[in-house]
Amino acid sequence: MIVTLIVICEVGFWVLLAAGLSLRYLARMPRTGAAVLLCEPLLEVLLLVVSVIDLRNGAQPDWKHGLAALYIGYTVAHGHATVKWLDSVFAHRFAGGPAPVKLYGARRAKYEWKVWLRSLAGAVVALGLLQIAIWYVGDASRVSSLRAWQGTTLRALGIHGLIALTYTVWPKKAPQGAAGSGAEAAEQRPVTRV
Repeated sequence: MIVTLIVICEVGFWVLLAAGLSLRYLARMPRTGAAVLLCEPLLEVLLLVVSVIDLRNGAQPDWKHGLAALYIGYTVAHGHATVKWLDSVFAHRFAGGPAPVKLYGARRAKYEWKVWLRSLAGAVVALGLLQIAIWYVGDASRVSSLRAWQGTTLRALGIHGLIALTYTVWPKKAPQGAAGSGAEAAEQRPVTRV
């Protein structure tokens, strides 16, 4: 049931995102679109509540509960940035907004570290939820899967840190005449990942 709910939450996230942005830009109903977008955090609350109820009803803590914690952490940390990024893409495509900017060099490295900091925040949320679940279950013989997910969370954070580090050590050079390499790009918010 938890895995099905995770899938439903993920699909629901993208459906609400598409509906909210479509209402905002295609139907020219910005307030209604914003209201739909504000419903997205309810999906994570629903997943959290169902996971707690499942554990409270005596379910064996396993990989599904760990995945739910990691999913909630990820969406808490990256959900808003994803919505903002897609909003800027929609604004450019359908409302005459500025074109997305591609970042290069030190600016791209700085951007990647900011994304990593969001991943760090998501990892803290996931680790906290997992630790609360471990304390709640209270039986060391039943929580090995949850502890394994804590390790998985830290490994994923480490891998993301290595990826960000590659942009610092080996900065990507801008193509000749690229918009992201000049001073005019410094004034624009980065919205496109290369």
